[in-house]
Amino acid sequence: MTTTHEPLQDQLVADFYAYEALLPDDERKLLLKTRALMRDEVKPLVNENWGKDQFPAELIGLFRESGLAGLPYEGYGEHRPGVSNLLSGTMAMEMARTDASVSTFFGVHNGLAMYSIYSGGDQEQRDRWLPAMAAMDKIGAFAMTEPLGGSDVAGGMRTTAKREGDSWVLNGAKKWIGNATFADYVVVWARDLDDNHVKGFVVEKGTPGFDPVKIEGKIAFRIVENAEITLTDVRVPEANRLQNINSFRDVAEILRATRAGVAWQALGVMIGAYELALDYARERRQFGRPIGGFQLVQDLLVKSLGNITASWGMMTQLARLQDAGIFRDEHSSLAKAFVTSRMREVVAWSREIFGGNGILLDHDIARFFADAEAIYSFEGTREMNTLIVGKSITGQSAFV
Repeated sequence: MTTTHEPLQDQLVADFYAYEALLPDDERKLLLKTRALMRDEVKPLVNENWGKDQFPAELIGLFRESGLAGLPYEGYGEHRPGVSNLLSGTMAMEMARTDASVSTFFGVHNGLAMYSIYSGGDQEQRDRWLPAMAAMDKIGAFAMTEPLGGSDVAGGMRTTAKREGDSWVLNGAKKWIGNATFADYVVVWARDLDDNHVKGFVVEKGTPGFDPVKIEGKIAFRIVENAEITLTDVRVPEANRLQNINSFRDVAEILRATRAGVAWQALGVMIGAYELALDYARERRQFGRPIGGFQLVQDLLVKSLGNITASWGMMTQLARLQDAGIFRDEHSSLAKAFVTSRMREVVAWSREIFGGNGILLDHDIARFFADAEAIYSFEGTREMNTLIVGKSITGQSAFV
């Protein structure tokens, strides 16, 4: 099943059931390219910038040179016909295996922002924005969550849009918007005051009345530039309204796909934490021997590997359902709820193996432990995703 000619450094010790072997050779090469980029170019930047709560601008250049953006979008970037959801997922996993913040930066741009335009825009809009975004000459963001609204955003969106001739006027606020402090294009979701339906608008950098302010004091995702955005009479032309978005039902199609991406991120965080703990258990000596030889440490490692293996199997099948065009909201919701819960266990067990060293940034595991909390909460909490699945299996809605 697995290849035998690849360098040892390109093999994952966490891939106990050889899931990567399911990728065809051309897609596996792209995964290994992603792995090399993260290992050789990105990882040296991570701890210093995470500790300083800042985004390293050179990341954009590194990803631009890699040509990894835009792969799923036919006609844009270095598109590979037939790129599978399994490849897209394992790439997100691979990035998060090194750092969840960097994975989120790329996912917001290449996933949420680009996919919103690709699926929600018409051909003219795709041709206008996506080539530069695929080349990473322009960076995207996705603004949905609000200061007073999270899980209830479908029916309770407070940001409004009012049509005035050939323009729309947007008013309101958004919060936790990744990349927004420096993004060139921000996809803003607002409720149309005339028909009460949610619509999407691409707000370009520098538009008057659009004010993104960096959120300070985070204990997770410290490399991500999350912003709180105030929109005051922001005027957007009709040409910047996503023409194929007519209600929140259309938005839900985007969230269904991106929620699966968050579950892949959670798997990557699990793998990264497990690898750190395994290496530490082999090297750290107590009572005259490596702690990896103690039963209690092995128990934590094996439970972690079990969570990884089970989650990887779930995500592989979810990708197959996506590729077949038959996956539903409840499929991605179950994955997000389950995998992020297993992730929380693995990062805690891994940090436990480090003992006191587990709270030091120098050992990396503290970063994984903290970042896991953000992944656990965003793109729908565990509770909300559980209720989506619960409605599917019982036929009864438990939403308030």
